[in-house]
Amino acid sequence: MSDRQRALCEFAQKLTAAPAKMTEHDIELLRAVGLTDGDILDTVQVISYFNYINRLADALGVDPETWMQKVREKDGDPSE
Repeated sequence: MSDRQRALCEFAQKLTAAPAKMTEHDIELLRAVGLTDGDILDTVQVISYFNYINRLADALGVDPETWMQKVREKDGDPSE
């Protein structure tokens, strides 16, 4: 994994698990691996959208697609 990919993954993990703990330093880490402010805005919007959709589906009890269920059965549900 490249430094850029690792930085994006770590950013996504923190924004997902601890959004209130995000700081300017988190943004600076993305800039340090070459992301522009536009890239960072896009990144935050995509991460936030997927978090929103997942929470909405979980709250409403939306059943996963058939292929998703097979992955959960094979690999185990990461939310458990």
